[in-house]
Amino acid sequence: MPSISPNKPYRVGRSRTGLGLFATRPIKKGSRIIRYFGPLLDSKKTDEDAIENKYLFELTNRWTIDGSVRENIARYINHACKPNAESDVKPRKRKVFIRAIKNIEPGEEINYDYGTDYFKAFLKPIGCKCEACEKKRKKKRAEARAERLRLKEKAERKERRKAEKLAKEKARARAMAKAEKVKQNGAKTNRATTNRVRANGQHHLNGHSLVRAAGKRGTAAKRGDARALQA
Repeated sequence: MPSISPNKPYRVGRSRTGLGLFATRPIKKGSRIIRYFGPLLDSKKTDEDAIENKYLFELTNRWTIDGSVRENIARYINHACKPNAESDVKPRKRKVFIRAIKNIEPGEEINYDYGTDYFKAFLKPIGCKCEACEKKRKKKRAEARAERLRLKEKAERKERRKAEKLAKEKARARAMAKAEKVKQNGAKTNRATTNRVRANGQHHLNGHSLVRAAGKRGTAAKRGDARALQA
């Protein structure tokens, strides 16, 4: 890492995206933090216009700062969609300063918005890793998990209702089958009872017939005896 004067209110340290610039003491809102510098590239010169790296800072349509030099400590400042600093561009002086737009506390990472063109070219393809975007992704992941859980619980409730309905239908079917069986058994019992009653009635009638026949025979015998006595 490059050496930094202890009088400076920042240091280079590890960040979630690699290296970053961190405050070592309170930095007040509105104060200049550091200058972004490097060789000036003239777009009218073919060889200079052909230079490509992610540390190029465009001042005007003609002039661009190549901030890839190691001495440019400002190149370690990372992008943030909700930054605590901004680039203060001085086109006529061909200078760029990074200025605080919020009070920055010791240990807090210094960051600024790199702009739409840089974001589309370098950050969007890989996904911005600034704190705001990480929070947004974390929120989306939490919402996605909650939605998956909601759908799972909904499916489970549907399955439970389906199982309960099936169980009720089975219980109803068993009850109906049992009732039908009882009905059939009752019908059989009634038929058996009727048959027994008929059989008993026939036997009773047969008994009456025998009594009547015996009575007739007794009467005839008595008549025979009377005739015999008269003779």
